[in-house]
Order: sequence, then structure tokens, then C-alpha cells
Amino acid sequence: MTALIARSAQAAGSAGSQIITQGAQAPVPPSIEGPHDEALAVPPMLDALRRAEAAGAQAHVIACFDDPGIGAAREVVAGPVIGIAQAAMQVASLIAARFSVVTTLPRAIPIIEDLGQRYGMGHKLKRVRAVDLPVLALEANPAHAAALLRAEILAARQQDGAEAVILGCAGMSDVCDSLSAETGVPVIDGVHAAVRLAEALAGGGYRTAKTGAYAWPRDKSHDLTPVTPLRRPAE
Repeated sequence: MTALIARSAQAAGSAGSQIITQGAQAPVPPSIEGPHDEALAVPPMLDALRRAEAAGAQAHVIACFDDPGIGAAREVVAGPVIGIAQAAMQVASLIAARFSVVTTLPRAIPIIEDLGQRYGMGHKLKRVRAVDLPVLALEANPAHAAALLRAEILAARQQDGAEAVILGCAGMSDVCDSLSAETGVPVIDGVHAAVRLAEALAGGGYRTAKTGAYAWPRDKSHDLTPVTPLRRPAE
């Protein structure tokens, strides 16, 4: 799936952009399907971000639709960090008055609904739908997955009044164009949207603010220094 994401990211990038993709190595989960998986995946992701920026990366994309660890990621690097869910929703809000998301498992629905609220998209996000397939099943049987996605996109247009549909998993990025052509609905891939936004932010010289919530993590080693208690004056 990392290779699939790499192909999609390269296709989205402009000439001259260097795009490097990296997946966390075991013992992290092979896919992210809920808060437990997110928690295990975030520490190695933060380490990878630090190394990437030290090697010269100007912007970073978290290619998981849960946008795991996005706040922590923005603390540990200076370049902009874009989550594919936020990127996709921002793009959808610019081209459509209302949109729906089609994701993998039903358990992801409340997570994505919460993200929509957090990103100020609750009034435009009409519904989150699921094809009820595990993340890794997308590449195991891509034709079956595409058929399920097509049916949900059409249902989103007809039942939700969605004017655009977001694919709620990075592993769906290679079918975005074909599904858009087949359904007549703008279908948005978060990987493509995030890469284009990353290029725009890096090209504009934008950096993550470091004076508030995303300030560098504090060095707390001095906080552990024992404090000598005040002596009470002798009576």
C-alpha cells in the first residue's frame, strides 16, 4: 500500500518536486483501523518526520485518513504537516457545497465524523459511508473494492445530495479518476489533495507556527531537578 501511495503522490506532484514515501516498520500494525492502531503508529511516525526534515524535507503528508498524531507531528517539525482527511475536506469545500465520504470499515465512521467537526466541516459533510472492507482488502481484490465504492458514490449523490465524494482511505487513491468518470461526481483523493497543498505551502514559504499549540516540545529534564524546601525560621 505504501507503494500505491507513492505512485499516487508522484502523479500528483509537480515537475521538480522530490517526493519520498515511508511506511513505519514492524512491530506497528500493518494498517490503521482505529484509535489503538493510531496510538501504536504515531511514535515511529514522529521519528520519521524528524529524520525527513533533518534530511531537507520542506513539507510532510500523513497518508492515513484518520490524520493520526497530526497535532504532535506539527510540534516536532517546522515545515507544514498536512493530513489527507483535512486536505480532502478543504478541497471538497472549495468545489462543492456539500460532500460525503466513503471509507472502509463502519468503525471508521464516527472517527471521520469527528474529524469533520474538528475541521469546521460539519455543515458540509452530509454523511460518512463505509464499504465494509478492511483496509488491506482494498489491494487484495481491487475490482471488488472498486465496485463497492462505485455503488456508495452513486448512493451518496442520490440519497445524501452530495455534490462531491471523498475517498476515505489512502489505499483507494488509484481508483479516484476512474470512479469520477463513471459516476459523474467529483471524487477526491486525499493523497492527491495533500500533496498539492504541501507543494503550495512549501512553495509559499509557509512554516508551522511555533508560538502556541504547535510550539516545539519542551525539554522537561530541568523540571525534575529537586527543589530545596524553604526552611522555617527558628522560633
